[in-house]
Amino acid sequence: MPIPPARLLKYILASTAALVAAGPNVALAQAPDSVISQPGTAPASTFRTDRPSGPDVGPSDGVGVFDRMGAKLPDLPPEKDYKGPIDEAYGAFQRGYYLTAMDKALPRAQLGDPAAQTLIGEILSQGLGVKKDVKNAAFWYGKAAEGGDAAAMFKYALILMEGEGVPRDKVKADDYMRKAAEGGNPSAEFNWAQLLIADNPGEKGLKLALPFYEKSAEQGIADSQYAVAQIYATLKDLPEEKKQLAREWMARAARAGFDTAQLDLGIWLVNGVGGPKDYVKGFEWLKLAANGGNVAAQNKLAHLYINAIGTPPNPIEAAKWYVLSRRAGLADPSLEDFYLGIEDDQQKAAIEAANKFRRR
Repeated sequence: MPIPPARLLKYILASTAALVAAGPNVALAQAPDSVISQPGTAPASTFRTDRPSGPDVGPSDGVGVFDRMGAKLPDLPPEKDYKGPIDEAYGAFQRGYYLTAMDKALPRAQLGDPAAQTLIGEILSQGLGVKKDVKNAAFWYGKAAEGGDAAAMFKYALILMEGEGVPRDKVKADDYMRKAAEGGNPSAEFNWAQLLIADNPGEKGLKLALPFYEKSAEQGIADSQYAVAQIYATLKDLPEEKKQLAREWMARAARAGFDTAQLDLGIWLVNGVGGPKDYVKGFEWLKLAANGGNVAAQNKLAHLYINAIGTPPNPIEAAKWYVLSRRAGLADPSLEDFYLGIEDDQQKAAIEAANKFRRR
């Protein structure tokens, strides 16, 4: 049940600007010998809150974890083979037999089984085999939440935040999100960490949120892995062994397909943040993010092609990536000067290549 992040952010993230201003931006190394710098027209922040959401939005220019608050997170890694007793209702649900799952779950749900109540809430909220019924889905999620089911508490918290099918109730939503996080639900752990930061700007919020991010990251939530990497690299009084793991957590998020993590990992590798410089691998990660439509990565890839960093120089490729990032609204005076300085036939080839570009 994904909730549009833009609407949810308006409701709970009024204080995030203070967080962004609280610490250094570790995504772009600020050392004097940094190879890649951020174009002045699109300043980066550790947690982005200024990117619009919706189906008509253009290519990503780097989506931070706050943009994903309340949204459906990526699937977790495959679970280990289960050897315990079989739940027939959930078994039917997993095989796509939703009406069978409903029939088997409903008697149990009416007797107060939280797991069965959660399953019915899921079927109704998504309209799986039945007509979508948000109000009744909220009812069953609420009953399961009262019964202590962590997954239901997470879903019910999101419903209460959004006010869909039930009256909006931030206090009750926060309470259920906290309980779900304390119950070990990885998505709730991520979202509760977000709320802690929103309500406690600056280092205090980061320190309160970090344990929940860490638990969620260990369970495979890429957004939490990215947040852990940023916090490990940002907070000054953390143990050295944690600081040394910042790049590894960034790499985990990048390998999970989080484009902003791919962008930042590429920059960290090129600039030597969190470990030795590796221009070739940095180039590869930035190219992966750029091919996925990340505008900031496209901009930086143009610089790498111009300066032959991690790749042979290629003015046409450099111009192509600049054209793509400029079309998406990311201005860069130095790249504009480069583009105007190359031959007309090179400009034409770059534009043709940009016109053929499709996200991979």
